[in-house]
Amino acid sequence: MTYAESIQYLFNLQKFGMKFGLLGIRKLLKYLGNPENKFPSIHIAGTNGKGSTASMIASVFTAAGYKTGLYTSPHLIKFNERIRINGRPIASKEIKRLVNKIFPEVEKNRSTFFETVTAIAFKFFEESKVDIAVIETGLGGRLDATNVIKPLVSVITSIGLEHTQILGSSIEKISFEKGGIIKRGVPCVTGAQQDKAVRVLRNICEDRKSEFIHVKPIDMQIRKSDLNGMVIDATTVFGRLNELEVALAGNYQALNTLVALTAIEAVVRGGDFKINEKDKRKGLKNIYKYTGLQARLSVVRKSPLIIVDVAHNPAAVCSLCSTLKRIYNKRFNILIGLMKDKDYKKIIAQLKPIANCIYAVTAQTERSRNSIDLYEESKKNRMKSKRYRSVAEGVSNLIKKTGQTPILITGSHFVVGEALAFLNREKYLTINQ
Repeated sequence: MTYAESIQYLFNLQKFGMKFGLLGIRKLLKYLGNPENKFPSIHIAGTNGKGSTASMIASVFTAAGYKTGLYTSPHLIKFNERIRINGRPIASKEIKRLVNKIFPEVEKNRSTFFETVTAIAFKFFEESKVDIAVIETGLGGRLDATNVIKPLVSVITSIGLEHTQILGSSIEKISFEKGGIIKRGVPCVTGAQQDKAVRVLRNICEDRKSEFIHVKPIDMQIRKSDLNGMVIDATTVFGRLNELEVALAGNYQALNTLVALTAIEAVVRGGDFKINEKDKRKGLKNIYKYTGLQARLSVVRKSPLIIVDVAHNPAAVCSLCSTLKRIYNKRFNILIGLMKDKDYKKIIAQLKPIANCIYAVTAQTERSRNSIDLYEESKKNRMKSKRYRSVAEGVSNLIKKTGQTPILITGSHFVVGEALAFLNREKYLTINQ
């Protein structure tokens, strides 16, 4: 298979849907020689903030001189973004080689897309001899394909009501699923704040004899916050850092920073890695450079101002809106598309205080909610609204008509990915997972 054929092959694996459980991934990994056991790792789950937190951790390890793998999902524009080493996406020739290597076993087991990609990532990290890999879960935790590693630390960022049809309809049930990444004797760092979530995670740690480290917002002070990032004072259980520059904008990233620092220090305490204050400062200041992270309250154009963010559930959209209202107090023309499983009514209502006009779009995925729902809900909320059949059409018209009104593009990775591909004149391939 060529690279293009390899990507199409992976894409076609979506026909097998999502399988929850570890039997399938274990078969693939055994076929590859169990690469998941050949490198140290950090495992990250959570409702919001897991991608940012994973990137912060990876950036600090890279700044400290370690060869650092980073596995995240979904990608924005190009599949290669999911698997990185020191911020560089996996080469297309490596994807081609590894797909050709693994596909006989994939065919034999009818493996899913995410199982296959996870196995490829782990094999690539093993072959590349990474010093450490930061692994983000795909969905949930307990039955997620990534949950075959025994990490140096388990990280759970936040917990909210999302994917309730799969993970459960209560905070307690979702916390149990996320807490499934906690391994016996391995410390767990969490930024979860709800009492119900904390109680469940603490109980799992007690049962598995794992140290429970709870990070709280009271342990940080935000000195400065704008679209370029923020400056914070951060206190962890291991020490204090003053006037810490963080490249990511949004006050909600302060807690993610605290979680990331605490997880790093828990790893360093184990004795196999050395990371000093200079490394932490350098890593957090250069997150985009060292990881390739995109679309976290990111400015992609300045005239007119275009901001992109992958907020995709009520909690994330609420944080996004409050941040923009505080640090850039103007109304936006908002291009938004959402997936069918999101609470679109609540999200549209949350956007009202910062919206000049809603541009409702439908992403190129079967999971996407029809833009007519967003359009009609905007009208019910007495908001100006327009509807377009595609993201590209929406972005094109938005830029033509916006004048100097700032633009916000948000709603999901799929919408932001399509929009960035259109703006950058790149080819876009949608993958549902």
